[in-house]
Amino acid sequence: MRPFKRLISAADAFNILMENVRPIEDTEEIDILAALNRVLAEDVTASIDVPPFDRAAEDGYAVKAEDTFGASRINPKTLRIVGRVLAGEEPKVRVSHGAAVEIATGAMIPEGADAVVPVEETELSEDGKHVIIYRAVHPGYDVSKRGEDIKKGDLVLRRGTLLKPAQIGVLAALGLTKVRVYRKPKVAVIPTGDEVISPGKPLPKGKIYDVNTYTLSSIIIENGGVPIIIESVPDDSEDLRKALDKALHEADIVIFSGGSSVGVRDFLLDIFSERGKILFHGVKIKPGKPTLAAIIDEKLVMGFPGYPTSCLSNAYYFLVPVLRKIARLPEKKWRIVKSKMGHRITSTLGRMQILPVKIKGDIAVSVFKESGAITSLSNAEGFIFIPEDVDLVEKGDEVDVYMLTE
Repeated sequence: MRPFKRLISAADAFNILMENVRPIEDTEEIDILAALNRVLAEDVTASIDVPPFDRAAEDGYAVKAEDTFGASRINPKTLRIVGRVLAGEEPKVRVSHGAAVEIATGAMIPEGADAVVPVEETELSEDGKHVIIYRAVHPGYDVSKRGEDIKKGDLVLRRGTLLKPAQIGVLAALGLTKVRVYRKPKVAVIPTGDEVISPGKPLPKGKIYDVNTYTLSSIIIENGGVPIIIESVPDDSEDLRKALDKALHEADIVIFSGGSSVGVRDFLLDIFSERGKILFHGVKIKPGKPTLAAIIDEKLVMGFPGYPTSCLSNAYYFLVPVLRKIARLPEKKWRIVKSKMGHRITSTLGRMQILPVKIKGDIAVSVFKESGAITSLSNAEGFIFIPEDVDLVEKGDEVDVYMLTE
């Protein structure tokens, strides 16, 4: 067994990773219905006015505004009804003095009209051929003017914009069906170890189901990436090399789970050293001390611990910010809740501890069992980070809980 030569702080490891990755440059054109949470790869300039015509802002009557001047409940005006326009129709009538056209919300303003009297301020005459107007309106009242929302030639969305429902609505309003976005980064996930088998297969004695592939893939999807799942690799140097070659060919980032500790049968450090530049091996973090990172063929390659809690904690701390930077997504904004520690916690001096907790009222309670227990995180609502220079958190101490839920 080879000991770790030098452990670096979690903060230094984080900074090294962020300095060694770059935002993705590849782009693709996709349907706007598939563009939610994608990042726009080019400026979008309006090719039409929105709305493309003057339209009614609400149901009422299209009129010449001056025909309503002086109208009130005491002194109403009466105009003859010469037609009706519904949304989606092209008006077939013209509004002259003394005339009104019944109009629906969103319908095109007929020629000659310059205002809309809301239906609530009107009443039909007994013969149904005239409308009684109870208020005066000024020119432009209740009319959405052509180009009022977007003018042709306007820069409406900038490159780098994260597309949410409202932005997709803008694209649709311009009549676009396709949009150019940055490609999602591909992340190869490679489980290692003779003891790991895929879910769905019979479980022989001494074996365990592969958990890390599924937790890592879920985090990758949640943070703008595409997981490329490589079949589990046994603890064999040649098989690991072949898996690495395949992953480097298919993905932008490569993550091995297991195989990064100092065990005799763990070969990743040797392989990474042969193929590229080691960024670090060993981090002052608990859990996750044996974390390994390298640059191979200009791509980030990492080895995460095999224990599920260690692997998933590392993914939240290291992989999420790295992946979001590559994907050009905004930094993840953690919701932080102030709580009091529900019991004494003894930490390891010299290593930052990521402690999973639940919150009961305003009390944070540890749910950590051990690094191999996935329920340490499935039962957690958030993390607290205990600095490497703190070895004791007393009951009642105020702590910041970084919430896993929104």
